[in-house]
Amino acid sequence: MKPVTEPEIRAAFVNRTKGEAKRLHVPRDLADRPWPDLDYLGWRDPQAPDRAYLVTELDGRLAGVALRSPAAPSGQARRSMCSMCLTTHTGGVSLMVAPLAGRAGQQGNSVGVYLCSDLACSLYVRGLRSAGPGARLHESLTLEEKIARTVGNVTGFVANVARDSRR
Repeated sequence: MKPVTEPEIRAAFVNRTKGEAKRLHVPRDLADRPWPDLDYLGWRDPQAPDRAYLVTELDGRLAGVALRSPAAPSGQARRSMCSMCLTTHTGGVSLMVAPLAGRAGQQGNSVGVYLCSDLACSLYVRGLRSAGPGARLHESLTLEEKIARTVGNVTGFVANVARDSRR
Protein backbone atom coordinates (compact mmCIF):
# COMPACT_ATOMS: atom_id res chain seq x y z
CA MET A 1 0.00 0.00 0.00
CA LYS A 2 1.22 3.48 -0.71
CA PRO A 3 1.48 5.90 2.21
CA VAL A 4 -1.69 7.88 2.86
CA THR A 5 -2.33 11.12 4.69
CA GLU A 6 -4.88 11.99 7.34
CA PRO A 7 -7.07 14.02 4.91
CA GLU A 8 -7.02 11.13 2.41
CA ILE A 9 -8.06 8.70 5.14
CA ARG A 10 -10.91 10.92 6.34
CA ALA A 11 -12.22 11.37 2.78
CA ALA A 12 -12.14 7.61 2.09
CA PHE A 13 -14.88 6.40 4.46
CA VAL A 14 -17.88 4.92 2.67
CA ASN A 15 -19.99 4.08 5.72
CA ARG A 16 -19.54 7.28 7.73
CA THR A 17 -20.80 10.80 7.14
CA LYS A 18 -18.25 13.54 6.47
CA GLY A 19 -18.82 14.85 10.00
CA GLU A 20 -18.28 11.41 11.55
CA ALA A 21 -15.14 10.88 9.47
CA LYS A 22 -13.85 14.27 10.58
CA ARG A 23 -14.24 13.30 14.26
CA LEU A 24 -12.75 9.79 14.19
CA HIS A 25 -9.30 9.16 15.63
CA VAL A 26 -6.68 8.67 12.91
CA PRO A 27 -3.34 7.10 13.91
CA ARG A 28 -0.66 9.66 14.74
CA ASP A 29 2.14 7.36 13.56
CA LEU A 30 1.28 7.32 9.84
CA ALA A 31 4.86 8.21 8.89
CA ASP A 32 6.18 5.23 10.87
CA ARG A 33 3.88 2.58 9.37
CA PRO A 34 5.57 -0.20 7.33
CA TRP A 35 3.76 0.88 4.14
CA PRO A 36 5.54 -1.50 1.71
CA ASP A 37 4.37 -4.43 3.86
CA LEU A 38 0.75 -3.30 4.27
CA ASP A 39 -2.14 -4.42 2.10
CA TYR A 40 -4.48 -2.12 4.01
CA LEU A 41 -4.29 0.34 6.88
CA GLY A 42 -6.13 -0.93 9.92
CA TRP A 43 -6.30 0.43 13.47
CA ARG A 44 -8.36 0.46 16.63
CA ASP A 45 -9.68 3.66 18.14
CA PRO A 46 -7.67 4.30 21.33
CA GLN A 47 -10.61 6.24 22.81
CA ALA A 48 -13.17 3.48 22.04
CA PRO A 49 -11.63 -0.03 21.86
CA ASP A 50 -14.82 -1.48 20.34
CA ARG A 51 -14.26 0.67 17.22
CA ALA A 52 -11.84 -0.18 14.44
CA TYR A 53 -11.14 1.20 10.98
CA LEU A 54 -9.85 -0.27 7.75
CA VAL A 55 -8.69 1.69 4.67
CA THR A 56 -7.63 0.07 1.41
CA GLU A 57 -7.65 0.70 -2.31
CA LEU A 58 -10.86 -0.25 -4.12
CA ASP A 59 -11.37 0.30 -7.83
CA GLY A 60 -8.35 2.60 -8.03
CA ARG A 61 -9.25 4.84 -5.09
CA LEU A 62 -9.15 4.70 -1.31
CA ALA A 63 -12.12 3.24 0.52
CA GLY A 64 -12.45 3.11 4.28
CA VAL A 65 -14.90 1.29 6.51
CA ALA A 66 -15.72 1.83 10.15
CA LEU A 67 -16.09 -1.39 12.15
CA ARG A 68 -17.46 -2.33 15.54
CA SER A 69 -16.28 -5.28 17.56
CA PRO A 70 -18.59 -6.57 20.27
CA ALA A 71 -17.11 -7.05 23.72
CA ALA A 72 -15.07 -10.22 24.02
CA PRO A 73 -17.05 -13.05 25.57
CA SER A 74 -16.00 -13.96 29.06
CA GLY A 75 -14.59 -17.38 29.71
CA GLN A 76 -12.06 -19.51 27.94
CA ALA A 77 -10.48 -18.17 24.73
CA ARG A 78 -10.90 -20.41 21.70
CA ARG A 79 -8.68 -20.76 18.67
CA SER A 80 -10.25 -18.92 15.73
CA MET A 81 -9.23 -18.14 12.15
CA CYS A 82 -9.18 -14.72 10.51
CA SER A 83 -11.30 -14.65 7.35
CA MET A 84 -8.90 -12.26 5.64
CA CYS A 85 -5.43 -13.76 6.13
CA LEU A 86 -6.31 -17.25 7.43
CA THR A 87 -4.13 -16.85 10.52
CA THR A 88 -5.38 -18.69 13.59
CA HIS A 89 -5.20 -17.07 17.01
CA THR A 90 -6.18 -18.04 20.52
CA GLY A 91 -8.41 -15.15 21.47
CA GLY A 92 -6.92 -12.89 18.77
CA VAL A 93 -9.76 -12.94 16.23
CA SER A 94 -12.81 -10.69 16.57
CA LEU A 95 -16.12 -10.55 14.82
CA MET A 96 -16.10 -7.06 13.34
CA VAL A 97 -19.30 -5.57 11.99
CA ALA A 98 -19.56 -2.73 9.48
CA PRO A 99 -22.73 -0.79 8.73
CA LEU A 100 -23.40 -0.87 5.00
CA ALA A 101 -22.91 2.33 3.04
CA GLY A 102 -25.83 4.42 1.88
CA ARG A 103 -29.50 3.80 2.54
CA ALA A 104 -28.99 0.18 3.62
CA GLY A 105 -26.66 1.27 6.43
CA GLN A 106 -29.04 4.04 7.47
CA GLN A 107 -31.70 1.36 7.84
CA GLY A 108 -29.41 -0.56 10.20
CA ASN A 109 -28.09 -3.21 7.81
CA SER A 110 -24.56 -4.41 8.36
CA VAL A 111 -22.08 -7.10 7.38
CA GLY A 112 -19.59 -8.87 9.60
CA VAL A 113 -16.27 -10.63 9.22
CA TYR A 114 -13.87 -12.47 11.51
CA LEU A 115 -10.68 -10.43 11.51
CA CYS A 116 -7.37 -10.39 13.38
CA SER A 117 -8.15 -8.29 16.46
CA ASP A 118 -5.04 -6.15 15.93
CA LEU A 119 -5.80 -5.69 12.20
CA ALA A 120 -2.27 -6.82 11.30
CA CYS A 121 -3.17 -9.41 8.64
CA SER A 122 -0.52 -8.08 6.24
CA LEU A 123 2.22 -8.65 8.80
CA TYR A 124 1.01 -12.17 9.70
CA VAL A 125 0.91 -13.24 6.04
CA ARG A 126 4.46 -11.99 5.48
CA GLY A 127 5.77 -13.62 8.66
CA LEU A 128 6.67 -10.23 10.15
CA ARG A 129 4.43 -10.82 13.17
CA SER A 130 3.76 -14.14 14.85
CA ALA A 131 0.51 -15.33 16.38
CA GLY A 132 2.32 -18.24 18.01
CA PRO A 133 2.97 -21.86 17.11
CA GLY A 134 0.54 -23.33 14.61
CA ALA A 135 -0.92 -19.94 13.70
CA ARG A 136 -0.10 -20.26 10.01
CA LEU A 137 -1.10 -23.50 8.37
CA HIS A 138 1.36 -24.98 5.89
CA GLU A 139 0.27 -24.14 2.35
CA SER A 140 1.77 -24.78 -1.05
CA LEU A 141 0.97 -21.21 -2.13
CA THR A 142 3.79 -18.74 -2.67
CA LEU A 143 4.00 -15.63 -0.51
CA GLU A 144 2.75 -13.55 -3.45
CA GLU A 145 -0.29 -15.83 -3.81
CA LYS A 146 -1.05 -15.57 -0.08
CA ILE A 147 -0.79 -11.79 -0.28
CA ALA A 148 -3.06 -11.73 -3.34
CA ARG A 149 -5.62 -13.89 -1.50
CA THR A 150 -5.57 -11.56 1.50
CA VAL A 151 -5.93 -8.48 -0.72
CA GLY A 152 -8.84 -10.15 -2.53
CA ASN A 153 -10.55 -10.99 0.76
CA VAL A 154 -10.13 -7.44 2.09
CA THR A 155 -11.26 -5.70 -1.09
CA GLY A 156 -14.20 -8.10 -1.41
CA PHE A 157 -15.34 -7.22 2.09
CA VAL A 158 -14.91 -3.48 1.56
CA ALA A 159 -16.74 -3.70 -1.80
CA ASN A 160 -19.60 -5.47 -0.04
CA VAL A 161 -19.82 -2.67 2.55
CA ALA A 162 -19.54 0.05 -0.13
CA ARG A 163 -21.91 -1.43 -2.70
CA ASP A 164 -24.74 1.08 -2.14
CA SER A 165 -22.38 4.06 -2.23
CA ARG A 166 -21.07 3.16 -5.70
CA ARG A 167 -24.49 3.08 -7.39
